[in-house]
Amino acid sequence: MPEKASEKREMSVAAFCQEALQKEIAPRSLGKVNYRIIVAARELRWSYTRTKDVWYAGPKISIRGHELRRVEDVSGLVYEARQEVQKNDDAIDKATALLGGQDAHLVRSIVAAVRSVLGLRHSA
Repeated sequence: MPEKASEKREMSVAAFCQEALQKEIAPRSLGKVNYRIIVAARELRWSYTRTKDVWYAGPKISIRGHELRRVEDVSGLVYEARQEVQKNDDAIDKATALLGGQDAHLVRSIVAAVRSVLGLRHSA
């Protein structure tokens, strides 16, 4: 089962990259498909063959992380999963900022609790 989930995830990345290539990086207004693939390959600095594979997004295609980042950079689009991660990172940053004033007190409390459990006394 995990292999199937992985394949679906890869296809969604492949579909994102395919759409970015066809609609943003090399849109229909450029002309024929072959020329659009050439333009996309130049923009992405990929080989023609690799660009063609992503363009048609076959079932066996796998998009590497650096390729996804390159597609995002060139197209100006952001992959949905990356947006979700960014939202989570932002929420963590906000929570950290809210707790920022309490961190020193929290650490002191934890240290004091550990000392009391171990039977150590503060000798300052």
